[in-house]
Amino acid sequence: VNKKKKKPAGKNFFSDIIASTAAVKFSHHGDLILSRDYLSLKVWDVRMEGRSVETFKIHEHFRSKLCDLYENDCIFDKFEACWSGDDSHLMTGSYNNHFKIFDRSSKRDVLLEASRDAIEGPQHILIPMRVYSGVEKRTPRNELHVDRLDINQKILHAAWHPQRPIIAIAAVNNLYLFRQ
Repeated sequence: VNKKKKKPAGKNFFSDIIASTAAVKFSHHGDLILSRDYLSLKVWDVRMEGRSVETFKIHEHFRSKLCDLYENDCIFDKFEACWSGDDSHLMTGSYNNHFKIFDRSSKRDVLLEASRDAIEGPQHILIPMRVYSGVEKRTPRNELHVDRLDINQKILHAAWHPQRPIIAIAAVNNLYLFRQ
């Protein structure tokens, strides 16, 4: 499906590293493939060759920090990705114990945090997070400047229950289960 082409003139040192596929999964129906590289999730139709049919950005706020991430070896982190049971949503991990869920039909996404600090009891509702760049300012708890992200706290593994609205997130030595 994804054929190698000649490198465009705009490629840099990091281009091949960040384009390296870290995860690949078939949809439950078998007609689509989900792939994860460092900066994006891509959905491919097995009946079509050459290019993805959907792309979702994940770490766009890190694009200007690739040098730092390379020096810390973070650019080589391999984040998994998964489909919801009905293939309508996608999920993948990120830094700062964040994970992102994408709605394929609306093209909306939500960034959530898996941490004990974010959970207040068994019926706690996760609050969407927002990462911003530019000038750092005083913000609410659910907003975080890109320079404040803890790159040592990462969600590399995530799974979606095949029939129920339950997700499992592995963060360092903790396993979190969340349900809608």
